[in-house]
Amino acid sequence: MERLQKVMAHAGVASRRKCEEIILEGRVKVNGQTITELGAKVNQTDLVEVDNIPIYREEPRYLLLYKPKNYISAVADDKNRPVVTDLIRGIDERIYPIGRLDFDTTGLLLLTNDGDFANLMMHPKFQVEKIYIAKVQNIPTRASLNQLEKGVIIDGKKTSKARAKLLSSNEKNQTAILELSIREGWNHQVKKMFDAIGHPVMKLKRERFSFLDLKGLEAGMWRELTAFEVDKLRKMAQGSSLDI
Repeated sequence: MERLQKVMAHAGVASRRKCEEIILEGRVKVNGQTITELGAKVNQTDLVEVDNIPIYREEPRYLLLYKPKNYISAVADDKNRPVVTDLIRGIDERIYPIGRLDFDTTGLLLLTNDGDFANLMMHPKFQVEKIYIAKVQNIPTRASLNQLEKGVIIDGKKTSKARAKLLSSNEKNQTAILELSIREGWNHQVKKMFDAIGHPVMKLKRERFSFLDLKGLEAGMWRELTAFEVDKLRKMAQGSSLDI
């Protein structure tokens, strides 16, 4: 469920702050009941009316994008850099990315206009596995990879257990390709984890998000998630919340 003023703003009624004023003025009804206090929440099936006129509720959309390098994971950027929504054509709904990938990081990114779904995917209790492929400086030892797997300290916190695998190495250039699987999503986490063991990241790609992958897509391409995929992600997230 989402806050009423957020749903109204998302439907284009007014800014969120102005929508709060409209609610307090008693001009909003939910399923026929006048709402005059902030804090009310609604879901997709609720009928919301402003001045007795039903607001337009967008159909929920769920997209999987293969994010290219040098795109911001946002809908706008104050430095006028390209944003991921620039890559989406033919979608009228106002979608936004779930979480983020760094400007120079490529790979799998989900986008939606469904706030409930986005919150589920980003909630700390949803321990979704995310698999990254990284090119790093120098060739790590098994002992270094063990450090990653046991957890390293970044920003004063210890990361959870991970899985790390050396895929290939280049003795001449002193670089290595590694696979890292984590179940968290802290800011710049993967890069900071590799920094913590002395192997700065040169290139980074998110290969998988839970059971989703990039099969059939090239950088800049996207597809809609199937109803089955969305439902499976929801059930996984809700199950994680119940288990903890």
